[in-house]
Amino acid sequence: MFASCSLSFHSNPEGTHPMSANDLLNSIFDAERTLRSSESKLLEMPSNTVADVLSMATDTALELDDLEEGSLRLERLADLCAQVPGPKMADALIRILDHEVPQTRVQAAEALRDVGFDRYAELARAVERVLDRKHDGQAMLELPWVLAEIAEPSTLPLLKRFLAHTDGEVVASAIEALMSLGDPEGAALLQDLTEDTREVELDDAEGESATVGDLALEAIAALTGEDD
Repeated sequence: MFASCSLSFHSNPEGTHPMSANDLLNSIFDAERTLRSSESKLLEMPSNTVADVLSMATDTALELDDLEEGSLRLERLADLCAQVPGPKMADALIRILDHEVPQTRVQAAEALRDVGFDRYAELARAVERVLDRKHDGQAMLELPWVLAEIAEPSTLPLLKRFLAHTDGEVVASAIEALMSLGDPEGAALLQDLTEDTREVELDDAEGESATVGDLALEAIAALTGEDD
């Protein structure tokens, strides 16, 4: 009897009751209300100030040893960055796109897609900057797909630059993005890659690989209708 009473005392030291499902639901509503209010107030501030804060917060989150906490922050930051105009935000989204957590990269890619549809020039210039510095992070595998989905006139010239990347996996991603884009003019960009012997992994076939040249030939056939 004493042991039972002692256990009860320690499990509920202040005599409070566990929160009910309804209490928890209301706490979620309260948190959502607070989130929306804080976000609205933040986005009403001067855009340059907000961009600086979000950019620094992105760097801080990327450096966290706690992967879960970093991912949580970056996914929220991706949504916020997409709502603030300016080059810093597009650059920050590309940095988030380098994160090792797949779901975080998905959030960043979706945010970049939104930026591309609303303010394409900002995205295009950010992609040019990352290509100019010859970046080789995970973002380089994702950006061709973002560009292909938006499908602006400058998509082909930008994808051409990805095709010249030194990393075969980046080149393969650009080839597959070209196929997704479906523009027959893209076939001409692939001619110089048909004899490329670099081996790359196939995303849709676990453990299997192909050469960049094989992928280029397949894409050329698809884009020109020769595989029909």
